[in-house]
Amino acid sequence: MRKWAGAAALAVLLSTAPAWAQTTKAAATVKPVQASGEERYVGYYYPKPTSTETYASQMQTINGVGRAERIQFVTVVSQGTLQASYRVPYAVFAKGERADHLIVVGLHSGELNTIYRIRALLANMTTMSRTSPFFQEHTVAEDATFFDLLKLLGFQDVTVSDGEKITHQVTLK
Repeated sequence: MRKWAGAAALAVLLSTAPAWAQTTKAAATVKPVQASGEERYVGYYYPKPTSTETYASQMQTINGVGRAERIQFVTVVSQGTLQASYRVPYAVFAKGERADHLIVVGLHSGELNTIYRIRALLANMTTMSRTSPFFQEHTVAEDATFFDLLKLLGFQDVTVSDGEKITHQVTLK
């Protein structure tokens, strides 16, 4: 339970933090591609992916983490965005039978509308992840990323979209 309390605290922290720029080690290759995997979400939650990458994490999914824990994590993140004292420019939710597809969609035109803004958001999430006791307990915090946290929780991918034209999908290996 202590571990999930840490994950919940991390989720609230991620959802209410101001954007901070940061550079992370690139362990991925980015290329334009066709939609893959959960194509049923294309055209409903986000447009067809305009770019993808694969992130090879050194982390292993924590034993016993399943659909319920991923739903709990995303619920806490979503509650944090809804309760923030400022307008949060995106919605976060999980989809799939196992709730192992994390989706982030911009709520306002002109935000998350470039790959650079999408990467800035993901970098911000890395910054906030590193301050979490849960993250520090399960990783070497200064080397791990938000993608590593998602891997620990058993997510297969994360898709970030502006909700109009741009969608970037990261597969977690």
